[in-house]
Amino acid sequence: MDHPAATWQPAATLDRLRARARLLSQVRCFFDSRGVLEVETPCLSAAATPDPALESFAVPCRAGSAQEIRHLYLQTSPEFAMKRLLAAGAGDIYQVTRAFRDGERGRWHNPEFTMLEWYRVGFDHWRLMDEVADLVASVLPGTGEFTRVSYRALFLQVLDLDPLACTGDQLAAKARAHGIDIAGRLDHQAWLDLLFTHVLEPRLAGRAVFVHGFPAAQAALARLDPDDPRTAQRFELYVDGIELANGFHELSDPGEQRARFAADQERRRAAGLPSVATDERFLAALEAGMPDCAGVALGVDRLLMLAEQADRIDDVLAFPLERA
Repeated sequence: MDHPAATWQPAATLDRLRARARLLSQVRCFFDSRGVLEVETPCLSAAATPDPALESFAVPCRAGSAQEIRHLYLQTSPEFAMKRLLAAGAGDIYQVTRAFRDGERGRWHNPEFTMLEWYRVGFDHWRLMDEVADLVASVLPGTGEFTRVSYRALFLQVLDLDPLACTGDQLAAKARAHGIDIAGRLDHQAWLDLLFTHVLEPRLAGRAVFVHGFPAAQAALARLDPDDPRTAQRFELYVDGIELANGFHELSDPGEQRARFAADQERRRAAGLPSVATDERFLAALEAGMPDCAGVALGVDRLLMLAEQADRIDDVLAFPLERA
C-alpha cells in the first residue's frame, strides 16, 4: 500500500472532475428532453447475477431485529431492480449509478465505476441503437458516422471463420495463427471471446460501430433472434476500439429466464466458481409481466475518457482503487 501522504490527492485533475460534472448534466438534459424518468435503486441486493463472466462483491450485513448476519451483494449493474420498476409500470426510465465488479482492474477497468443504464418501452434493439448514437454524438460531436456490423460478419471478414458453425479446434488454430497460444483447453465460447477481444476489437479502432447479433450463449438476458435463434438481439457499441455500451431487446419470458439462470449457475459450478443467490423478486416481476422494451448499459467513465482523450480510467476518477 502506498503511503497516504503520496496518495491523498485525486488521481484526476480538477479540470477533468469538472468535465465529469458537465457530462452528467448533459446526460440528464438528454433524457429530460425525451421524457425519460430518472430513478434510483439499491446498490446492495439479496441476489446477484449468475453470469460466470461477472464476479460480485459479497458483503456481510447485520440486519433485522435479531441482528443476524446476511450476505448481500454489491450490484454489477442495476438491471434486475430497474426491470422490477418496468414491471410495476414506471415506463421509460434511466439511472446513473455506481456498479461494482470484483477482479476487474486495468487501463479501462476499476472495480467501482459509474454506469448509465436506461430502458425504453416499445423499443427494439435497432431503435435503441439510434438513441445510443444520438446520446454519444451529443457528447462526442466529432465521432462521425455510426455503422453497424453483425458479429458473424465481423468474424467472416477478419478471420474467415463462421463463429456460429466452426469448431473449437478451428478457433484454437486461428488464435495460434494470430500469435495467441493458450495452455490448457478452452471451451467454444471462451475461444470466441479471446479472438474477439484480441483480434477483432483492435480492428474497430478509429470507428464508431455497433456490433450486433451475438451468439445466443453470450446473451443471457436478451431475446433470441426469431430469424436465426443461434443469435440474440444484443448489441455492443465500440468507439475508437473501446467497448462503450451493451444493449438488449430484453427477454421477458420468466420460464426462459429461469432456465438461463440455472444454466449459468451450472457453468459457474463447472468453472469452480461459487454459486450466487438467484433474484427471485426479479423473476416474480417477469411473472407479473414486464412490457416489451429494450435496454442498454453505458460506461460513463469510458465515455468521459473519450471526451477528454484520457489514456487510463484513473485519469478521469477522483479516487481509483489504490487511492480509495
